[in-house]
Amino acid sequence: MEGKNRGWVRVLLMVIPYFVLVSIFQVVGMLLAGKNLMDLSEPDTPIQTLIVSIFSMLGTLLIIWIFMKYVDKEKFINLGLHFKNRKKDFIVGIGLGILVMAIGYELLLFLNEISFDKIVFEPINILISIALFTCVSIMEELLFRGYILRNLMISFNKYAALIVSSVLFSLIHGMNPNVDAFSLFNIFLAGILLGISYIYTKNLWFPIGLHLSWNLFQTLFGFNVSGQDFYSIIEFKIQENTLLNGGAFGLEGSILSIIAEMLIIIGVVIYYNKNKVSLNEN
Repeated sequence: MEGKNRGWVRVLLMVIPYFVLVSIFQVVGMLLAGKNLMDLSEPDTPIQTLIVSIFSMLGTLLIIWIFMKYVDKEKFINLGLHFKNRKKDFIVGIGLGILVMAIGYELLLFLNEISFDKIVFEPINILISIALFTCVSIMEELLFRGYILRNLMISFNKYAALIVSSVLFSLIHGMNPNVDAFSLFNIFLAGILLGISYIYTKNLWFPIGLHLSWNLFQTLFGFNVSGQDFYSIIEFKIQENTLLNGGAFGLEGSILSIIAEMLIIIGVVIYYNKNKVSLNEN
């Protein structure tokens, strides 16, 4: 795997081992969570969802570690996990996710797209949600930005690599409940948003922070997350499913999400171009 070909070839080589290993880990997680493998239609409890997600993350981390060590021949931390001088990036990512979801919720209330129903405060489910979406953000960022985007940037122009990785990120959500073409485009744009800082910094702490808070506060404010219904502190009723409120897919299936994503993408590009951040900075 010499020259520019080695990047996309590594990504291609990982596909089958990834699905095989992660599927094995998921089955183990289901068994430990007490799931009936003969009847997967039965809804998961929050703790079952968390356990399966933890095992999915462990399987993902293992396959990436194997490829980094034996195929890429690099240290795992070189995926973009160097934390020195990156605390601010993580905090900004967390803050942006909270801000987008809070503004989205308040704006939809103001426009009468949704109506407040009740508050459901359950500390144990809040902790489960934090743990769950931490697993999801770490797992998906290490895979799609840390490994896939990083390797595609070896083979292609960085923007082409970002587009390809974002298409893959969107397609992996193609089997989610309540998905349609518009929501898949929204997920594609989310992939651009989560990857745009990486092409400048090769560091994952901003996208991890943003991904975590985006999902976590989307559900805590009462929205579905990528079409899936999780515990919410705030519960509301949707007057009618529209492209403005995202309907059953959640806020990230809405026009508001697209506007927020575009604004943040533009802001990130302006910031890094203005500050002339090196591609090799860790």
